[in-house]
Amino acid sequence: MKRIFFILTLLFIGMAASAQEQHAHKHHYNHEHPQDSTDVFYRHLKLNELVVTGVTGDTKLKHSTAPISVVSGKELRQTPSTNIIDAIAHQPGVSQITTGAGISKPIIRGLGYNRIIVMSEGVRQEGQQWGDEHGIEVDPQNVNSVEILKGPASLMYGSDAMAGVLILHSSPVQPDGEMKATVSTEYQTNNGLFDYSLDFAGNKKGFVWDARFSDKMAHAYKNKYDGYVPGSQFKERAARLMLGLNKRWGYSHLLWSCFHQTPSIVEGERDEVTGELVRGEGFTDHGYGKTLPFQQIKHYKAVWDNSLNLEKGWLKAVIGYQQNQRQEFEDNADEYELFFKLHTVTYDLRYLSQEFDGWKMAGGVNGMWQQSLNLGEEALIPEYKLFDIGAYATVSKSLDQVTLNGGLRYDHRHLDFNSRNFSGVTGSIGAVWNANDHLNLRLNLARGFRAPNMSELGSNGIHEGTLHYEIGNPNLKSEYSWQADLGLDFTSQYVSAQVALFANRIENYIFAKRIDKVIEEGFRTYEYTQGDARLLGFEAGVDFHPIHSIHFQNTFSFVDAQQLHADDDAKYLPMTPAPRWNSELKYEFTHHGHKALNNAYMALGLECNLAQNHYYKVDDTETRTPGYTLLSLSAGTDLNIHKRKVAEVSITAENLLNTAYQNHLSRLKYCDINNATGRQGVYNMGRNIVFKVIVPISFSF
Repeated sequence: MKRIFFILTLLFIGMAASAQEQHAHKHHYNHEHPQDSTDVFYRHLKLNELVVTGVTGDTKLKHSTAPISVVSGKELRQTPSTNIIDAIAHQPGVSQITTGAGISKPIIRGLGYNRIIVMSEGVRQEGQQWGDEHGIEVDPQNVNSVEILKGPASLMYGSDAMAGVLILHSSPVQPDGEMKATVSTEYQTNNGLFDYSLDFAGNKKGFVWDARFSDKMAHAYKNKYDGYVPGSQFKERAARLMLGLNKRWGYSHLLWSCFHQTPSIVEGERDEVTGELVRGEGFTDHGYGKTLPFQQIKHYKAVWDNSLNLEKGWLKAVIGYQQNQRQEFEDNADEYELFFKLHTVTYDLRYLSQEFDGWKMAGGVNGMWQQSLNLGEEALIPEYKLFDIGAYATVSKSLDQVTLNGGLRYDHRHLDFNSRNFSGVTGSIGAVWNANDHLNLRLNLARGFRAPNMSELGSNGIHEGTLHYEIGNPNLKSEYSWQADLGLDFTSQYVSAQVALFANRIENYIFAKRIDKVIEEGFRTYEYTQGDARLLGFEAGVDFHPIHSIHFQNTFSFVDAQQLHADDDAKYLPMTPAPRWNSELKYEFTHHGHKALNNAYMALGLECNLAQNHYYKVDDTETRTPGYTLLSLSAGTDLNIHKRKVAEVSITAENLLNTAYQNHLSRLKYCDINNATGRQGVYNMGRNIVFKVIVPISFSF
């Protein structure tokens, strides 16, 4: 704790030292204002000018009472990653649960799984996200920016948004009379990851289209303790097609996408004498082919997205269908043991008003119908049908220097498993005080609700990717939470600083605890239970900008998650991220469009994860995780020919010192013990050098 308060003190000293001009980006999403698609752009502006869509539509961050942050397209392109969650997991307050290099699940302020909603293509992403080893089935090449909403303050999304919402925005439509093609490719040295993506978009008198194809493959990753890790290889392929009309009356877009992924599964078994990881049949260090056991995932999505411009607002209607197929092959590559097939239909009808006399209103009805089928020999969870419906209304009022925001929502979910019904009333109320052009103070209080998922209620089987045998609890109750947020944003010529504090009290918090019972030899047994919990924490950041070319950015995230009225061994909630300090010193060489090298930069990064001494100790469910520090070095530039951008290139060296480490949220941390060294589990990826090239081709017609 002393280290935490020392770092926090340094951040506050930096905030008070002087001031800075924050490099942020103005976002006018064509999803909200398609008639203004020609004005969609990203530009370096003050933080106060950032526009977000996650609370009540198109709203300046300056007037948002809820804690929201935005990751721009440029930031995503400059961040090496193996999937979209990996790309944003270094943001303050955001972490990831990983099972190898190819599978990541988001964590926001210590909460994850079905407590986070991921919005993609205007609909909630539904792909059996209850599983530890189930990632997010989204092509990262198709994500142009990300909004991160922290906490249950957004009433537009309902149950499962207790921890927050990730809104993945695709690229805006092209201006009328223009077409753009983009070719991108990437190579990573550690696991031989190679990917490429082809995109072609255009706009002909309001007829708009966007087509993309992406392909990715990676062999096993390596680190200095384990060497190459069998089962960590994966392949991925995705396609997307959008056709639509953008007219003065609004827009109507039809979208189809598919995502195929084949990740092998890391079992972490070791030779009892040498301690080396056991290699499955056909495995080679640099082989891209799958080896048993492995998953085969297919995700299909069709969305009809509509917006009608009315005299005083917008009427929006979005209907989506998703089909998720998840197969698991254990002993035979031609015969699956598990086969989940999930059908999901989502619907969303909402009205967003224009601002009048400082007032803005929004309201709507949304929900989903879902059916999950078991088509394999084994079944981890029972088949089920689910129906959701929710209605909400929000209102905001802008005064001279104060913006008030509030709303209410009602949700009802019917689950045919034991004919369970779950209902909840949620709401939020908040205020932001724009003291002056440099300082904003925010306060928000929100009520959250989440119904238990089918895995928590009825699971009974082995989860290969997490080495668990899990048992559900059919008597679980819904979770309810109260969260209070207090935030401070400060921007000026030389310094930008943000501090966000939160307190979250959750009734009936659901989690899996290890029990002293062996159902299947070689697998630890876990059973779902619940109790009251409270989470306290903060995110703080300072970006020091003494001259135009230099940025020195520091962020710190901390969450303390405890179960109330529990013994010392059960005091801390499982899967809580360790305190983390991120630091980056960046030098920008050029900002002149006519130069051959434009927007050139070099950056030195430091990620310091402190030791996680607060963990769930009962029956060795979790163990302490030592701290570690990772160093990175990156450089990049735009290449211009005849004053025109022809390519964007970058190179990044991650884990430059080849540090051997285990993240506290890595599921591979609990694999077999190496008898030769005494170390337990599989370690994270070692040194990795990433090369990336993006070639844009624009033309008018």
